Amino acid sequence: MQHFRCLYDVEDANMASRRGNTKTHLQSDKYSVLLPTYNERENLPLIVWLLVKYFGESGYNYEIIVIDDGSPDGTLQIAEQLQKIYGSDKIILRPRAQKLGLGTAYIHGVKHATGNFVIIMDADLSHHPKFIPQFIEKQKEGGYDLVSGTRYSGDGGVYGWDLRRKLISRGANFVTQVLLRPGASDLTGSFRLYKKEVLEKLVERCVSKGYVFQMEMIVRARQLDCTIGEVPISFVDRVYGESKLGGNEIVSFLKGLLTLFATT
Repeated sequence: MQHFRCLYDVEDANMASRRGNTKTHLQSDKYSVLLPTYNERENLPLIVWLLVKYFGESGYNYEIIVIDDGSPDGTLQIAEQLQKIYGSDKIILRPRAQKLGLGTAYIHGVKHATGNFVIIMDADLSHHPKFIPQFIEKQKEGGYDLVSGTRYSGDGGVYGWDLRRKLISRGANFVTQVLLRPGASDLTGSFRLYKKEVLEKLVERCVSKGYVFQMEMIVRARQLDCTIGEVPISFVDRVYGESKLGGNEIVSFLKGLLTLFATT
């Protein structure tokens, strides 16, 4: 993949470099973690504890924004307890009244993010926070506009899935690579780090909902000539709760893929 900075961002980046030295800028970096939740009361305390642990050990400034979509299992009440434990400056609650989709959850969350970088990840423990320091170092190393976790490159892998789920994921990724040629090895993953201004521009352009949203984000990033770095990750199937991937999501994915192929 050719690595160009996002086209709209070149002038802003040049201005930023003139304002002060890089060291001062890096020291002021803040990372906003967006955690969309729906029926994650058992997983949320664990993922938050792990996030606090790894951010604390690495010394990076952070906040965790929980976007709960009216979970009937009491996830929001658990989040409120976690806020009391870790503080309202670290745990930010931005709930919505009902389940409105993953894409709109990110749009909602980024509006409340105060960091200059945004990390998106699943709250079900499929994405281990131990990889976040690697994402940050990768971004700093190459000045990337976004860094994506990949299951399909290097030491990345998937654990805990049955053969059907692996075939669906591999098949979806393969077909997407052939049709869209996005310049990234894992389009359907949802563990990523973005420069905030890049994420804001991308969500403005995305029209997809659900699982197609992640794929469209990479495709739109390619259109804007954004630079994409990758970090191999181990994806582990959820420990508690049920997968939200069903027949409707698969059909929606295929429709979204064809739409992107026809319009990009």
